Amino acid sequence: MRKTKEQKRILRHKRIRKTVKGTGEQPRVCVHRSLKNISASLIDDVACRTLFTLSTLDKTLKTKIKSGGNVDAASTLGEAFAIKAQEKGIKKACFDRGGYIYHGRVKAFAEAVRKGGLEF
Repeated sequence: MRKTKEQKRILRHKRIRKTVKGTGEQPRVCVHRSLKNISASLIDDVACRTLFTLSTLDKTLKTKIKSGGNVDAASTLGEAFAIKAQEKGIKKACFDRGGYIYHGRVKAFAEAVRKGGLEF
């Protein structure tokens, strides 16, 4: 039986999740991308809590970007994500690329978050 790309990505993500764990002091930044949008969550795995989630579908971001499925949208989302994390008092996090290749939109998001002041 042949596996689809999405099934392979999920297997990669499960393998990554064995080592990447978020704590209260250093939560996990989890990225999910689709063809038209990208979203990111800040997760505390010890307490099993999502601290906050931000997406290109957010009303404040939708006015700034034309399309949610490109590199510009990912970097805009990264900057907004870093600002929101700073408001919550989080300075360090660990990055979970979600089984995606560290390239394109995922890389643009990660670099924008780092530029915004969040360390990982």
